[in-house]
Amino acid sequence: MSFQIQPTPVARLNRCQLFGPGSRPQIFEKMANSTADVINLDLEDSVSPGDKEKARLNVIQAINDIDWKNKTVSVRINSLDTPYWYRDTIDLLENCSERLDNLTIPKVGCAADVYAVDSLVSAVEKAAARSKKVGFEIIIESAAGITNVNDIARSSSRIESMALGAADFAASMGMATTGIGGTQEGYYMYHGGQKYWSNPWHWAQASLVAACRTNGVLPVDGPYGDFSDRDGFFAEAKRAATLGMVGKWAIHPNQVELANEVFTPTPSAINEAKEILNAMNEAAENGDGATVYKGRMIDIASIKQAEILVKLANLIESN
Repeated sequence: MSFQIQPTPVARLNRCQLFGPGSRPQIFEKMANSTADVINLDLEDSVSPGDKEKARLNVIQAINDIDWKNKTVSVRINSLDTPYWYRDTIDLLENCSERLDNLTIPKVGCAADVYAVDSLVSAVEKAAARSKKVGFEIIIESAAGITNVNDIARSSSRIESMALGAADFAASMGMATTGIGGTQEGYYMYHGGQKYWSNPWHWAQASLVAACRTNGVLPVDGPYGDFSDRDGFFAEAKRAATLGMVGKWAIHPNQVELANEVFTPTPSAINEAKEILNAMNEAAENGDGATVYKGRMIDIASIKQAEILVKLANLIESN
């Protein structure tokens, strides 16, 4: 066992992150009234260059005027290779109320990218006398990003979550696909006359989860492009949850409830987790480090797994 204790991520619900273009203010109220835990107002890919400035103003007004209830509100700024990101950062922090929770930083390739934004944010926060420290959401979207994912995850105390952006990641890797997430037609194995499709994103997702868990960051699954494919979205979300991710993006309202369903523990799972904790407490009182529950051995590792479910259930109940 390492002497380094695994940090605990920020305690917040993150089952679904709903994205919406900053250039479409007519949808902001609907986003606020959705059941998504996190709202991401976008200034980047979904906004054309000619609409960047107007979108920024739309987002500032929305953050200040709309009742976002108890949702986490984040704004995706433009990437550092554009002329827009610094003005996004300054204008948001100088003009938004304390209701702005996070900035989402896209296309992060190394720790220095996060440092650059962190330095600017720290300066503006101090100059504007902001009382609330803004957090960061990181998007890994390149070969460099996944190569440096561990350094990125520990690069700033502001980082709360990190996600894999499949489309730009695939392009950076030179992958032979135009799909955003999900299984891909050419990525299969052949056995006994049958094709078996596997997950081409698995290794990158697992690497991201490991980096996040090592550094106390919430790992989140990115977008699934075909919002008419409910079964495909559900399957990808289930894979992500099994790998240890806490939630998934939604790029369309009909994906929100699917994400919430996958990342909300069932009543039976919660009850079982509580029973495991009770069984282990009884074992500890008897001086035992392990016991048997429903025909299988449980031990200290089982406590950690059960506690995660119970804490999530408590967060949902108090939300």
